[in-house]
Amino acid sequence: MSRRSGFFAYTRWDAIPALLGLAHMVFVATLFFGFHAMPWALWIPLALIYSISISWSINSTSHNFIHNPFFTSPLLNRIYSIILSLSDGFSQEFYHHVHLRHHVGNMDRIGANGSTIDPLSIYRHGKDGQPESPWTYTFYSYFRDDIGEVYRRVKEKFPDKARWIWREIYIVVGIYLACLLFDWRAFLALVPFYYFGHSLSSLNGYYEHFKGNPDDPIAWGVSTYNKFYNWIWLYNGFHAEHHYRPKVHWTGMIALRDSIRAEQQAHGVHVMNFCHGLGFFDAQPPRYLALQAERQA
Repeated sequence: MSRRSGFFAYTRWDAIPALLGLAHMVFVATLFFGFHAMPWALWIPLALIYSISISWSINSTSHNFIHNPFFTSPLLNRIYSIILSLSDGFSQEFYHHVHLRHHVGNMDRIGANGSTIDPLSIYRHGKDGQPESPWTYTFYSYFRDDIGEVYRRVKEKFPDKARWIWREIYIVVGIYLACLLFDWRAFLALVPFYYFGHSLSSLNGYYEHFKGNPDDPIAWGVSTYNKFYNWIWLYNGFHAEHHYRPKVHWTGMIALRDSIRAEQQAHGVHVMNFCHGLGFFDAQPPRYLALQAERQA
């Protein structure tokens, strides 16, 4: 989809994720400022939804904003990047560059240098060439981010973008510290749900690639075509398609899948029936390995 002139850079349909991102910020603010007005029986379920909403934002609105910024105006895109940073609790610019590196490596295996190109690869901390445990990937990934490495790498080619990594971090830390001083009880109550939300995002990312084929571009990702999940997660379920053609707009994922369906089947693209966050329920063997076994039989 080519860029267009006007308010939205690609399509008016991007009003949906743009408004959802604003609604997410309002929800987070409501949960914080309404802490003392809500009974625990209401606040805790909403806090759990807040955890889920972090994973949702990172893998839907924030993710789509990386590949296809919503607005024609650079200023509006920068403001929206800051909004996403505040809602998700980390720099959107940092996430942008980590995620693009993820697409360079595409969940690659450990190479001759003893590491992976993709900092998010499920193989980076695995043993004997196997993916690491979903437990450690889910709960340790938050502490593995290397902001300094990303900043230095980005600074070599895009010094202004590199500066925005730290600017957004300063903005998030400054406003979060102000919230801590304003109401330390509400702030500390949200901290474990914040961490759990980022862990859920890592869990989501794990099963977006577990049972995918890291050696075959068309099968790098694992897809799920659950309609409800894709409506809410802005077609993140079409993950094999996304890694094969990462610049395709979220509104074009169904057409992309339909155009390459035969090729996907021939290469054994793995498809599950669950949303990625529930990928541990998927009992099927990796489709590409099953296909190889069938051909050798």
